[in-house]
Amino acid sequence: MSDPDIAGIDGSPPEADLEVPINLVAADEADSLAEDFGSLTAAWAETNGFTGALGQVLRVPDERGGLERVLFGWGDISARRRERFHLGDFARSAPFGTYRLEADLEPDDAHIAALGWLLGRYRFDKYKTREEDGNADLLAPAGVDPARLIHIVEGVFLTRDLINVPANDMGPAALETTCRKLADRHGAGITVISGDDLIEQNFPLIHAVGRAADQPPRLIDLRWGDEQAPKITLVGKGVCFDTGGLNIKPGGSMALMKKDMGGAATVLGLAHMIMSIGLPLNLRVLIPAVENAISGPAMRPGDVLPSRLGKTVEINHTDAEGRLVLADALALAAEDNPDLIIDMATLTGAARVALGPEIVPFYTDDSNLAQGLTVAARRVADPIWQMPLWPGYDRDIEPDIADLDNAPKGGFAGSITAALFLKRFVGDVPWVHFDVYGWTPSQRPGRPVGGECQAARAVLEMLEAQFGGDG
Repeated sequence: MSDPDIAGIDGSPPEADLEVPINLVAADEADSLAEDFGSLTAAWAETNGFTGALGQVLRVPDERGGLERVLFGWGDISARRRERFHLGDFARSAPFGTYRLEADLEPDDAHIAALGWLLGRYRFDKYKTREEDGNADLLAPAGVDPARLIHIVEGVFLTRDLINVPANDMGPAALETTCRKLADRHGAGITVISGDDLIEQNFPLIHAVGRAADQPPRLIDLRWGDEQAPKITLVGKGVCFDTGGLNIKPGGSMALMKKDMGGAATVLGLAHMIMSIGLPLNLRVLIPAVENAISGPAMRPGDVLPSRLGKTVEINHTDAEGRLVLADALALAAEDNPDLIIDMATLTGAARVALGPEIVPFYTDDSNLAQGLTVAARRVADPIWQMPLWPGYDRDIEPDIADLDNAPKGGFAGSITAALFLKRFVGDVPWVHFDVYGWTPSQRPGRPVGGECQAARAVLEMLEAQFGGDG
């Protein structure tokens, strides 16, 4: 996994002559560089066509041919609002060394700038036979807590790594191993219910989804924190690979299904952030870890299955399996009567059609929670959008022969009906559901192609604001 350390974290910065300043130059300041940096720098900028466009990089040499400074295009306000983590691409390509940001930024903006730098350093090189070049380091800008930032970035990198690892190395057993290592690191407790024990302990839907795979299905249960503190339960969909079951996916749709455990990966990244920062919470993490495979014991279209809550579910499509494993886990979470349940899942293609790959839809009927999440997401540049739990669609998840239908016919409002299905299993406990994508399909600043941690930073910010912390 990539190393997110920031140089100078211990408060003893490197020698001054080893630091390279990065100057942010807005588009309307590019014509007045001589006033700030002298005529030679201004001439060098003009020769190289530097205009201050967002993300444009100009390396300015010193008299000895070394690197005197970097001019980084800061664009205009509208350009900056269209993108985020602007320093990410430069951090990925910057020459080895230590850099400092010379800019007058508000604390939130400085945090996002430093976060973008660190996120840009990510490399998934587990399967590379050639080592990547060393990284450039950034001194923590004024107003940024470097230790807290590193904890957040570690969580993001954990999530990215878990999603990026292919299913042959990240099945249910490997996901359990990851959870055990995380528990050991933070002094958390962990229990696992596996295989036919799921039937004995009343998790029939988790068992049904995973019973056709070579690796047994399991429910992972991690607990950490003060039992007297506010009780927060995270639930993550851990479908380590999804063939679609007997309603098999076409090849193109199956290509990225190693990421179908992206919800589990995201809650583990979030859990790492919470535990590393030391939020005063009673934290529980539930992950139903399965592979939706095809073999003799596979569940069939038309089957009617029981759930932990007692409600029966008609299986009208075996590729709508994520909501099934979540249903049993959410029912268990609600039995504990926590202050808040948060579930994250790569649940529906309909969510991508509605909001694309960058914006995460979320569902809750708690208006205060929704407002808190929206404000938090905006502050930390982690885009989410509230979608309606429209009760008029409840009838679509109620089939003729069972209590619930896992795949309503018609195809309309698929993300909403999936959320309404999950809502049946949480009762009156405050709850929010995130329908994450978990993947960056094209290179963006600070976000290389591959697994992505979405909505976790927004949730962390909300939890700090609502339940305490240094924020």
